[in-house]
Amino acid sequence: MRTVVLAMAVLVLYSCNKNLDDRSYNYPSLQPSSLDANAGTWKTVLLSSPDEVALDSPLLLKGPAYTAELNEIKAFQRKLSDEDRNIIKYWKAGAVLRWNEILRELVARHNLPPYQNEDGSYPAPNQANPFAYPQFPFSNPPFAARAYAYVSAAQYDALVAAWHYKTLYNRLAPYKNDSSIQALMPASDLPSYPSEDAVVAGASIEVMKLMFPTEVAFIEEKAAEHKLARIMAGVNVRSEIEAGEQLGRKVAEKFTARARTDRAGTAGGNPAYWKSLEDQTMAKGEVCWFSLEFPKRPPMLPLFNKVKSFHFDSATLVSLRPTPPPLTNSEDFKKETDEVLWFTTHPTRERTAIVHYWADGAGTATPTGHWNTIAADEFVKENFSEVRWARNFALLNLSQMDAAIICWDTKYFYFNQRPSQANEMIKTLTGIPNFPAYISGHSTFSSAAADVLGHILPDRAQKFLDMAEEATMSRLYGGIHYRSDCTGGQVAGRAVAAFAVARAEQDGAE
Repeated sequence: MRTVVLAMAVLVLYSCNKNLDDRSYNYPSLQPSSLDANAGTWKTVLLSSPDEVALDSPLLLKGPAYTAELNEIKAFQRKLSDEDRNIIKYWKAGAVLRWNEILRELVARHNLPPYQNEDGSYPAPNQANPFAYPQFPFSNPPFAARAYAYVSAAQYDALVAAWHYKTLYNRLAPYKNDSSIQALMPASDLPSYPSEDAVVAGASIEVMKLMFPTEVAFIEEKAAEHKLARIMAGVNVRSEIEAGEQLGRKVAEKFTARARTDRAGTAGGNPAYWKSLEDQTMAKGEVCWFSLEFPKRPPMLPLFNKVKSFHFDSATLVSLRPTPPPLTNSEDFKKETDEVLWFTTHPTRERTAIVHYWADGAGTATPTGHWNTIAADEFVKENFSEVRWARNFALLNLSQMDAAIICWDTKYFYFNQRPSQANEMIKTLTGIPNFPAYISGHSTFSSAAADVLGHILPDRAQKFLDMAEEATMSRLYGGIHYRSDCTGGQVAGRAVAAFAVARAEQDGAE
């Protein structure tokens, strides 16, 4: 196995955990090498057609209303402050990129398991009362994968619709209609109505508000900054911004409606269900998993397998479930447990660095966010258009949501113990996740991500496979998983990635 350069760890971890107001992490300006002029015909995720959401025609170029909007830009550009220029610089890196960063920040901010009550029980986040402790959500890996999927898919559908209307109305940008206006973001021949940035902002706002209801003020603040940046930069007039935001919000309503009924809200289960998992496992003669925290914490989202996938139904999910791990009284199980013990008692500097690089635990953007950061750093090299950025993230994150569904289905179907439960001499090099061992989430998420990214960027396919292999082995090195957990996760991850790759091959973008 090739080792990923450890210096990259610093870059990715900094990118995942940086404060969004710290503008020192600079990406270059978005300057697409292709406008993807036919993107208005690409296959969408939920929209039945790109014109499903109606959009009125833009203002007349020679009318007084449009002239007033041009004058607004000129007024801003006559008195731009250093802070205004910093805002423009930040947002000109690209709308999809920046909103993906914002989402990663929100996930990391809320990826904190609640502390126990005085009586030893644990409170649970309540979407109906999100400001109560613990605040909703606890953005654990399955919740986070779902959030990344919904936001990315909504952005993609909204931008396909936007490209349709851009082609229909073919509106020139303000700086092309008035030579006294400077283009403070890269000039483009892409029609400016509706604003693609405002479309992304509108779609992101609505989905993020549902996923992170305590962050509404922050989300709206970032959206207002984003929209103002486009006006100050001279690349959109206000009516183009308003039309784009309206379109994005309307498209997002289809996704928020789906999210409210996708069964994620009941994924936590209840004490009776948790007990039934133990009973069923012990009835097979196996040792069941139990929480190693004190006091014992309820299992994380045991019914996440009931969440509706965008790609397959429940019968298909069962058919994709990996075969059983070694029986707990078997010689194979003993060998795997001994292997974990050996790695934890013979750490090396290189293996320890790998464990921590891929840990992605509490307070981080989760494994899915880690792969989103990797993807962003690769996509930025390609000069993709906004709609292709969105399409690529949608493919990646739909596979990540599927990875969470199949992984959690397998975990709670077999309900098998962690290595440190099987042998108390095993001390993990990073915490112990509060859910069963088989299969490894990191292996499932990473294998799915590597296959999808390898399809999008085939010249780097081996690089992504090497990274996924390293992420997989990090869990064995750290004493968190047996080898069969890791190989089972790889099989499951590649199985769900195939659905996203099939979508990519049929969406019209290739």
